[in-house]
Amino acid sequence: MSPKPVVFAPPAPGQRLKVAAFMSGSGTNIRRLLERKSPHIEVCFIFSDRADEHCQGQKIAREYGLPYFAYDTRRFHELKGVKRTVLTKEGLAARREYDQVAAKLVKAFKVDLIALGGYMSFLTLPRGINVHPADLSIADAKGKRRFVGDDAVLDAIAAGVKELRSSTLWIDRGVDTGPLLLVSDPLAVDLPAPLEELLENSARLRRVADEHQDRLKERGDWVIFPLTIELMAQGRLGIDERGVATLDGIPRPGGVRPSDL
Repeated sequence: MSPKPVVFAPPAPGQRLKVAAFMSGSGTNIRRLLERKSPHIEVCFIFSDRADEHCQGQKIAREYGLPYFAYDTRRFHELKGVKRTVLTKEGLAARREYDQVAAKLVKAFKVDLIALGGYMSFLTLPRGINVHPADLSIADAKGKRRFVGDDAVLDAIAAGVKELRSSTLWIDRGVDTGPLLLVSDPLAVDLPAPLEELLENSARLRRVADEHQDRLKERGDWVIFPLTIELMAQGRLGIDERGVATLDGIPRPGGVRPSDL
């Protein structure tokens, strides 16, 4: 599943960017997008991969008068007898089959962009953006992104990082590998004890990481997630043929920073 950069084309002048909002839980990122009330963006519907009380999608859709669709991925995979993973041939095939329902909705509503706001399933559909709780411009010695996956905040804190940032990215066939779009302002890491002590207590380190991730949502995710979509709708933020973000036509390989605007 190697990355495959995609060029993003903004909507035609005078037309709004049609967005499908995908979510799994509280949907706070989706709320921030809707609260923006941008004249450049039309959220067409909300889609959830959960059909239980854990997901607030129906509540949010009702508040904003939007169509709502829930298709429970857990039940789908249970009936198929396949684990919810894309690391096996069977798992990836099941995921593609599951995504066909969402694909039909995207086509029916003529959606331009899928916005993943806390969507916890791997998506095989194209033309989407995601938000990730780490600075994806940070790479290791081999040039690979250093803090990816579900434990990015914990991994960053354990590595001794002094500041945390959120990133938005264009989704591709990998996990957190797509073109980097925006990188948020920093959140200072504030440890209640020396790092060496925390590393010896995994439960305490987890609590510290969770607390920082909650704060990072407010400082990072909730700011750059709706801003990314706004800039794309305005035609200011794009992706060139190399898979590099551009702001007003100027390449930003390290991602666009709020100070650039």
